[in-house]
Amino acid sequence: MIVILAAALLGQTPAATPGWTWTLYADSDPVVLSNEIPDTPNLRATFECERGSSVARLTLYGAEMAGTARMSAGEAVAVGEAETSARGGDTKLSVRTDHPAFAAFAAEGVMAVTVGDARRPVEVPGAHLAKLRRFTELCSG
Repeated sequence: MIVILAAALLGQTPAATPGWTWTLYADSDPVVLSNEIPDTPNLRATFECERGSSVARLTLYGAEMAGTARMSAGEAVAVGEAETSARGGDTKLSVRTDHPAFAAFAAEGVMAVTVGDARRPVEVPGAHLAKLRRFTELCSG
């Protein structure tokens, strides 16, 4: 309880907070992989893509970052442009699903997004890696 309270005061949510999960919306258009508390508006991150486009659009909620972004996973790094969403408070960026950094992310489930001094991890636990891999498969062209 103290960890959750401390994280809330710091504006962070611990990875083990009850209710958070990764959900794949494979029948939707676009395809969406969402880190969420189902049936609520609570989101940490979403990946979206048009089937076969090989481009994943990542939105990090509650992370207002803009500028050159480094997306690192394993030994690979992808560089792209991050922008603040139109409603503010969120960060949007894109990465190719065939980039080695995204491939490492799909294999291990761990990626870090860094813009300037701000860093935001994106972690998909092992129990949800099949959803990430299916998302990658559906998005890849």
